[in-house]
Amino acid sequence: MSESPETRCTESRAIAARLAALSHPARIEILKHLSASRCCSCREVVDHLDLAQSTVSQHLKILVEAGLVRFEADRQRSRYAVDHDALAGVSASLTQLVNSCCPSLSPIRQD
Repeated sequence: MSESPETRCTESRAIAARLAALSHPARIEILKHLSASRCCSCREVVDHLDLAQSTVSQHLKILVEAGLVRFEADRQRSRYAVDHDALAGVSASLTQLVNSCCPSLSPIRQD
């Protein structure tokens, strides 16, 4: 059974939102830094990237809203961690898109 046009459109919007969240170099650097740790506070990210706290907070908010980063309140600090499953989902969706648009680039399957 094939997907409905509405379902496909919803899925396309979701992947577009996640790709948009990845479209800024600072957010990519934030993901790399978060991936190197189990979780980090905003202050730890600020110290690593040498960006203003308000700038880092805005980038983290975008990543959280896109579902790529998890947020957890921890007393006076907020803790952030990469959602590895969500990021892997972006990779899988992008691979599927490339394979559907460019079948000649798909690996040859030998069953």
